[in-house]
Amino acid sequence: MNEKDGAIRDANVLGVPKMLILGLQHMFAMFGATILVPILVNSYFGEDVLHVQVTLICAGIGTLFFHLCSKFKVPAFLGSSFAFLGGFATIANMDSGVFADMSNADKLSYACGGIVVAGLLYLILALIIKLVGVKKVMRFLPPVVTGPIIICIGLSLAGSAINNASTNWLLALIALVTIIVFNIWGRGMFKIIPILMGVIISYIAALIFNAMGMTNADGSAILSFTDIANASWVGVPAFSLCKFNLSAILVMAPIALATMMEHIGDISAISATVDQNFIEDPGLHRTLIGDGLATSLSALVGGPANTTYGENTGVLELSKVYDPKVIRIAACYAIILSFIPKMAAVIGSMPSAIIG
Repeated sequence: MNEKDGAIRDANVLGVPKMLILGLQHMFAMFGATILVPILVNSYFGEDVLHVQVTLICAGIGTLFFHLCSKFKVPAFLGSSFAFLGGFATIANMDSGVFADMSNADKLSYACGGIVVAGLLYLILALIIKLVGVKKVMRFLPPVVTGPIIICIGLSLAGSAINNASTNWLLALIALVTIIVFNIWGRGMFKIIPILMGVIISYIAALIFNAMGMTNADGSAILSFTDIANASWVGVPAFSLCKFNLSAILVMAPIALATMMEHIGDISAISATVDQNFIEDPGLHRTLIGDGLATSLSALVGGPANTTYGENTGVLELSKVYDPKVIRIAACYAIILSFIPKMAAVIGSMPSAIIG
């Protein structure tokens, strides 16, 4: 149905081709940040332990599961959460007790076990909201409370950003300037994919510099194409079961307190964007259940925590198409991409300076 303000709440009126394109736009919006999480985590461990393919399929399936829990009413995409990066870094550096001489793959499994517990904590808050009532709970969680928490999650990444960027300041500067330019002066779809544009343009610059014989600050090659050449075009994501350890749980699970506040802020933002109160219908308890279980299911098979993405809220504002079906199309695209290892290898070859 077309609204007076030009908003479209039923994408069927656009036809299938336009719906597919809109879904592709949502996939582009989430892609840069979603794949950035496993790349950052792997930089902490020093090897490829959190796979991009697993991350993509968990984001896609997690999004579909969230839509099921929220009665298919909320147009939200669940991508990789940055909030748990500090926890991953902490566990990567553990080298005492049971973690002494432990492989990085096992450390990641224990970190994922902690995330499983973190996701289940969402269910406790959902139950409290269901019993007490969402209006009473929201009185204690206004934007002035949820906003600073989201800010702190971003600021916690500053150290990692500087360490990665210092490997090649020129590439890092190109990525940073590109992101700023598209974020401030971008038009149309480019306005809401500044991270992806930063990655693409700086990667092209890396290709040029590499061909010219330039190197990183430590003398290493800017790019290596060995893994890309060896990767197949089609393959199954390398899932791994999580493991549980009290120390890892105590590191990862408390982070859920911050991500739950982030969730409430995101659902409030989506509600304001599409002019529908999703906190009351289908209910904040349902969206929390969807987000929490999607996070636990992802970590159960070796994936990162999921969270609702503000990037896709930006796409909603831009396109004025509020039908959740287009988000589910983007989720299907993510699942399809997860079975293309060649793409994962290309992404994995990205210089750490660009990531920074």
